[in-house]
Amino acid sequence: MEFRNFIGGEWRETAAASANINPSDISDVIGYAAESDAAEIDHAVGAAKAAAVSWSASTPQQRFDVLDFIGSELLARKDELGRLLAREEGKTLAEGIAETARAGQIFKFFAGEALRGGGEAMASVRPGVGVEITRSPVGVVGLITPWNFPMAIPAWKTAPALAYGNAVVLKPAELTPGCAHALAEIIARSGLPDGVFNLVLGKGKVTGARLVEHRDTDAISFTGSAETGSEIAATCGRLRKKLQMEMGGKNPMVVLDDADLDLAVEACLNGAFYSTGQRCTASSRLIVAGGIHDRFVASLTGRIAALRVGNALDRATEIGPVVDGRQLDKDLIYLDIAAKEGGQVFGGQTLQRTTNGFFLAPALITETNSGMRINQEEVFGPIASVIRVEDYEEALQVANDTPFGLSAGICTGSLKHATHFKANAEAGMVMVNLPTAGVDYHVPFGGTKGSSFGGREQGAHAKEFYSKIKTSYTFA
Repeated sequence: MEFRNFIGGEWRETAAASANINPSDISDVIGYAAESDAAEIDHAVGAAKAAAVSWSASTPQQRFDVLDFIGSELLARKDELGRLLAREEGKTLAEGIAETARAGQIFKFFAGEALRGGGEAMASVRPGVGVEITRSPVGVVGLITPWNFPMAIPAWKTAPALAYGNAVVLKPAELTPGCAHALAEIIARSGLPDGVFNLVLGKGKVTGARLVEHRDTDAISFTGSAETGSEIAATCGRLRKKLQMEMGGKNPMVVLDDADLDLAVEACLNGAFYSTGQRCTASSRLIVAGGIHDRFVASLTGRIAALRVGNALDRATEIGPVVDGRQLDKDLIYLDIAAKEGGQVFGGQTLQRTTNGFFLAPALITETNSGMRINQEEVFGPIASVIRVEDYEEALQVANDTPFGLSAGICTGSLKHATHFKANAEAGMVMVNLPTAGVDYHVPFGGTKGSSFGGREQGAHAKEFYSKIKTSYTFA
C-alpha cells in the first residue's frame, strides 16, 4: 500500500518512499510512505494559506458537520483502524482500538466546541462605550506529531485547529505514516474544502524543519523530544510564531505506607508498562516509602513476570514490542547504565517470539537514588525504577527532583497527604490512587518545567492556542 501526501485536496506521490515495518514482525511491510522534500511542505503551506481565508469565515454548522463526520467514521471503524495502529506502532490490539475510539471522541467533542463558539460583551469604564471581546483563527497551523499515539495526537491537534477556523499542515512521525494517511483519507471525504487540511509525510529534519521555518505558518504545535523542542522554540522565537509544545516526562508515582498495596501495584503496573511504557505520562519513577517497600517490590515483580509479551495483534498479548530497533537499543543502553550505577535489574532481556520483532521483557530497577541517570533522563520504554524513601516529605522532594513536570501520582489512604501532593507536586496533571498515564479527552492536557510550553492541549482550553483574541471598543 502507498501512503501518500494529501495537499490541496489531491493525493500526491513523491520520487522516494520508505518501507513502513511492523515492529511485531519485521518481515511484514505495511506499506511504503512518501519521502517528502522541502518543496512538498511549500506546496502544502501554500494550499493552506489559500484556503485559510474562506475557512475562517465558515459557519459553526459547517465546522460541526465536518468534525462530526470524521468522529463518526473513526468510531465506526475503530476495530479496523485499531488493528492498523497495533500493526504499525506495536500497541496491543485492545489499546489500538481504544486509541482510535478516543480519536473519534475528540473530533466529536470539538464538533460541539465549534457550535459553542464564545465571546464577551461588557460595558467600558467610560460612559457610552461598549466593549466586545471576540476570537478569530490564528491562520495556518503546522502540526508535528510523534509515533507513540499515532491516531490520538494528530486528532487532538487537528480537531481544535479546524474547529476554531484554522488551516492545517500535519507532519506525522515517519515511523507511523499509515495512521495519519488513514485519518487524512477520512478527512478528504468529510466535506472540508480543499487545502484546509494537508498531510505531508517524511523525515522531521527535512519536512518538520521546513514547516517550522516557513514564513507562512502562523503557529506550530509540536509533540516530541525535548532536544527537538528546544530547536523549534529557538526558531519560533526568532520568527515570532505562536508555539505550543509537549516534550515528555519523568513521571513519579509515590507509594506511601498507608496505600492499598494491591491498588498501588496495579496502578504502577499500568502506568509504567502498558503501551510498552512508550507514553510521555508513564510512571517511570516509583517512589516508595520504607514501610511498604519490600512488599510492594515483591508483589510488583511477580505481576511483571506474569505479563504476556508478544505480537501486538495477538489478543492474549498484554505488552507489545518496542517501536523499532533504535528504541530497543536505547532501552538496553539505559538498563546497562542503571546496572553500572548500582541498580538491581529485574527483567529487561530481549525476547524471542514466533515472529521476529523488537520484544523486550519489562524491567524494574531497584536500589536506585534520585541522582542516577535512569531517574533523570527519559528512556521511553517498558522500564521503571524504584526509589526508597523514609516518609511523605522525602517522597515529595524526590518526586519534584526532575527537569520534567508532566504527570505525577500518589497512592495513599491519607486525605491530608493526597491534598498536599495535589497542591505541591510540580506537574501539570496529578493522579491520586490512579495510574499517571490515562487522561480524559475533554479536559486540559499538559505539564510544567521542561515538559510543556504554551497553551494546554485538549478540552475547551485548546482555544487559547488555536485562536487569537481581539478587543473592540464602540462609542455610540
